[in-house]
Amino acid sequence: MASLADQAIRWHEDRLVLLDQRVLPNEVWFVECTRVGEAVDAIREMVVRGAPAIGVCAAYAVVLAAREHFAASPDDWIEHMEADLQALAQARPTAVNLEWAITRMRDVMQRAGPGDPEPVLLEAARKLHLEDVQANRALGEHGASLLKDDAVVLTHCNAGALATGGYGTALGVIRSAHAQHKIKAVYADETRPWFQGTRLTAWELLQDDIPVTVICDSAAASLMREQQPAWVIVGADRVARNGDVANKIGTYALAVMAREHGVGFMVAAPTSSIDLEVDSGAAIEIEER
Repeated sequence: MASLADQAIRWHEDRLVLLDQRVLPNEVWFVECTRVGEAVDAIREMVVRGAPAIGVCAAYAVVLAAREHFAASPDDWIEHMEADLQALAQARPTAVNLEWAITRMRDVMQRAGPGDPEPVLLEAARKLHLEDVQANRALGEHGASLLKDDAVVLTHCNAGALATGGYGTALGVIRSAHAQHKIKAVYADETRPWFQGTRLTAWELLQDDIPVTVICDSAAASLMREQQPAWVIVGADRVARNGDVANKIGTYALAVMAREHGVGFMVAAPTSSIDLEVDSGAAIEIEER
């Protein structure tokens, strides 16, 4: 049976169902979206978060938008879609997966032909969702191949099933390595100010019976000196053409500390997180809250 984390994004009974990550781990709530505006709000308000997850959510949100506009105006529904697509794109601008998913769904829209567009768009959204899970599993296997036995690893924020269509990127590597009996210990930064490490990563790993120790963010350097982890493993919101990575606040400090202590630094991200239109990290729009 799939874990709760692997059910964070679902299409069920003609609606988008999202695990509300704002209240985890103390409560388990699901938010149902039947209109595109509700999905936009869910992305903006971090009901769903994590770059790949936002992209998957946006794909399903396009299905909701098309349903609304086709019901109101069957002959020219596509002409009314652009405002909704723009609202989706602006909901979380740092994550390039959002733009990537919208562009892909727009292409499907334009080829939909006459009649109700929902079936073909829903099929495309489900395909995008499945491809993300498959990519994450492949990432997990590739990343795990770099780890030696008895590896100690540190991760930051949450880049697991909750942050993706399923399985996870950084946590996908940890999951795969754990299945291969390579993991000695996993440490997770608390990741202030939203505490994704404490609330989400620790919860998600424990759901899979993977032992994890949460540390305060400021303890990372001491951990590297004393425990000598083999790798710091993180995800990415966007990767620029030159290889610069935008990720949760605190990632840059971890990279500097890892270099100082001779610790490997691994960024696990799908191709949908790579933005070849951006020359470097300096051009990436960074969200502030």
